[in-house]
Amino acid sequence: MNVPAIEINALTKDYGSTQARAVDGVSLRVPAGSVFGFLGPNGAGKTTTIKILAGLLSATSGQVRLNGHDVARRRSRAMEQIGAVLEGSRNVYWTLSAWQNLLYFGRLKGMRKAAAQARAEELLTGLELWERRDEKVGDYSRGMQQKVAIAAALIADPPILLLDEPTIGLDVEATRTVKEWVRALSTERGKTVLLTTHQMNVVEEVCDRVAVIRRGQVITDQPTRQLLARFRRRDQYVIEIDGRADGLELPVGSEVVCTDDTTTITARLADPQELYGLVDRLRDRGAILQSLAQVQPDLEDVFLDLIKDKADV
Repeated sequence: MNVPAIEINALTKDYGSTQARAVDGVSLRVPAGSVFGFLGPNGAGKTTTIKILAGLLSATSGQVRLNGHDVARRRSRAMEQIGAVLEGSRNVYWTLSAWQNLLYFGRLKGMRKAAAQARAEELLTGLELWERRDEKVGDYSRGMQQKVAIAAALIADPPILLLDEPTIGLDVEATRTVKEWVRALSTERGKTVLLTTHQMNVVEEVCDRVAVIRRGQVITDQPTRQLLARFRRRDQYVIEIDGRADGLELPVGSEVVCTDDTTTITARLADPQELYGLVDRLRDRGAILQSLAQVQPDLEDVFLDLIKDKADV
């Protein structure tokens, strides 16, 4: 039986004299070599969970294992399994250069100097920082600082990477670089990546599986495609035609957007026969059908639906 890269069992974390519960019975299993999205609104408990995984907080109860090593009982062995970039934390030293930071963290992880230098060059080149490696990190832009933090987490080539909002502050090009790195780490090097972010497009593009936490509890844990399919609207279609559709009989609640050249109709059709009838009416009017597609939800739609307070609906 394969050992999960990350195994969390009935994890809880209480804070303060009131014993406010930030994490409430979280259980998760992350297979080795996968990219796992761990999502939730602010204050849901995801960052607390990440910090427990990283050994920065102690759990009130429950168990966490990293590649089979219990974080509470075999902390040093467990910590050897991970590299982490934590949102809101200064993960690198701003008074040092990018080069100095990576060599320092490499040596801290027990790497030989030559190995640390070779790895640092590889990382800084891949993140397009090599030409500015000798500048102080404090003089970098926010996006460049985040790149150095990611490189520092990867310096010792850990089998598990914890990324808490890794693309925050990055421009479009840098975000694409990080996404490509995350996928390559998983598919080409067999790394396990646990990712938290508010950028749902990033999760949808790179994550094999997604868990959503709300008020300290996991409310869903499914493969990304399966989660999207669960929320697919099978009765909603988008039809695009050449020209206008003035006077056309449309189902109640349909939305019509017209431009000079095309008309886009979004219609909810409970019965497939209604779709055929609408297409026939369009054809009878001489309309040229450009496209017809079933509405597909994106992960942002699914996430917002999952976290909304059902009592308010």
